Amino acid sequence: MANHKSAEKRIRQTERRTEVNRNRISRIRTFVKKVETAIETGNKAEAAEAFKDAQPELMRGVSKGVLHKNTVSRKLSRLSARIKAL
Repeated sequence: MANHKSAEKRIRQTERRTEVNRNRISRIRTFVKKVETAIETGNKAEAAEAFKDAQPELMRGVSKGVLHKNTVSRKLSRLSARIKAL
């Protein structure tokens, strides 16, 4: 348990930030899942549209610090390759 006022504040800040970051990651996963679902159905147009929607969400995750830049680049590259293969 925190003994200092600043430590208590840090705990509160961490709890708020954790909640926000969880929501961000959940939102990103949802967008990626939409792309993967469209790829599995074999609908290239739908997959490309979902990919267009997912790209800014993933990059926003990088700018907000919840995902690493290289991780997002790898995911986008792999999804793009899968869409092109359809």
